[in-house]
Amino acid sequence: MKLMIVDDSNIIRKKIERSTEIEGLEVVATAGNGVEALEQFPKVRPDIVTMDLTMPEMGGIECVEKMVEMDPNVVILVISALSDKATAIEALKKGANGFLCKPFSEQELNRAFRELLGEATNG
Repeated sequence: MKLMIVDDSNIIRKKIERSTEIEGLEVVATAGNGVEALEQFPKVRPDIVTMDLTMPEMGGIECVEKMVEMDPNVVILVISALSDKATAIEALKKGANGFLCKPFSEQELNRAFRELLGEATNG
């Protein structure tokens, strides 16, 4: 399974990279904003994407929408400090599959991955 990490914070990108203990999950790309993510997306074809919502150039909600248009099967986990439920609901409406609030623990991240990947593989 291929993972793409999209977050404008290098610290968060590294934390997600280090935290993934899911067997067979490989980080294939990282991006600092939605524009970078959409440039890399068709090249690396990730199975799962972690997506920040608040980023320069292009935010996460718009990026989620465009990724889902490119690949309706992509699994997107929104990871954001915005605990604003309306924003999370908007991202889910646009095609995101799950939402995790920052700050998060490694256990929370891996639980979210397992839930999403379980749902993705079980149909």
